[in-house]
Amino acid sequence: MRALQGLPGPRAPSLPLLLLCFLAAVRRSVEHGLSTAAPFTSLPVQEEITMTKYSNLSLESHNISVTAAPFTSLPVQEEITTTKYSNLSLESHNISMTEHSNMTVEKNITLERPSNVELTCQFTTSGDLNSVNVTWKKGDTLLEDNYLVNATGSILYTQYRVTVIDSKQMGSYSCFFGEKKQQKGTFNLKVPEINGKNKPLITYVGDSVVLMCKCQDCLPLNWTWYSVNGSVQVPIGVPVNDKYVISGKHANETSLKIMQLSEDDQGTYWCHAIFELGESEGHVELVVLSYLVPLKAFGAIVAEVVLLVTIILLFEMYTQKKKKPSDDGKEFEQGEELKLDDSNGIENSGPRHRKNESVGQ
Repeated sequence: MRALQGLPGPRAPSLPLLLLCFLAAVRRSVEHGLSTAAPFTSLPVQEEITMTKYSNLSLESHNISVTAAPFTSLPVQEEITTTKYSNLSLESHNISMTEHSNMTVEKNITLERPSNVELTCQFTTSGDLNSVNVTWKKGDTLLEDNYLVNATGSILYTQYRVTVIDSKQMGSYSCFFGEKKQQKGTFNLKVPEINGKNKPLITYVGDSVVLMCKCQDCLPLNWTWYSVNGSVQVPIGVPVNDKYVISGKHANETSLKIMQLSEDDQGTYWCHAIFELGESEGHVELVVLSYLVPLKAFGAIVAEVVLLVTIILLFEMYTQKKKKPSDDGKEFEQGEELKLDDSNGIENSGPRHRKNESVGQ
């Protein structure tokens, strides 16, 4: 026990040593904290890996947005279209009807190029305007929008507005007033008419002829020609042995010149005009005669004249023959009458003579 007591006791640690221990502990705790936080520090790397992994999804999303671009641009395109067609010329057309109208009132409207068209129907009635039903149709299709209805006094107005940009908007637009007994007004929207030739054009074999078609106060985009062989349309475009010559393809009239005519060239030729809003056509009928045809006609006329003269001569001869017997009969009758007159004179004088004698006695 003493021996133990004789041993020196533990010394209190010095301050530098305590500082070193504290620093060592702090270092270990820091290192432990860093190692513990390692998984968290690796998150940015994991996020980068995740983004790399799902970068394809981002690319697919980009592709979808590209596909949807035309649809998202539709309002812009529609706005551009609206702005474009707002500059079109405005045409207004009216039709007036009454409750006593028995027939459909029609109006033809000729359109050569795109236009904004206002169609107005005016209906006059002595009844209640609020009870009159108003509808619009394009052909047989009911139109449910784009028209207005207004009333002033005893007149009911309705207006339909249409932007005509191609052939789809062309056709017949009709307004209807009433239900059971409907009054109807119709606007016919059509392209300009083509004027050909109503009467056949007559010419002869070996000659040349020029067929003409004209569009009054209009300018088609293009002209084409074709002939009809039975039920088949034969286009005429490329010259065949200098047979055909077409001129005026971009004017208000066109001509087709046909050289060295033969009887096979006879038939109907159609001129076809193309407009922005549709197509129209006219026709010319060509008759090709040979030179024998006039001779045949002349011979037929001569034969008719000879026959007529012969009939007249025969009639005169027959009349003369019939006249002679009648004249002889008249002379015989006149002779008999003279004889009777003479005998009657002798007989009548006898008695008068005897009477005179008796008077003298």
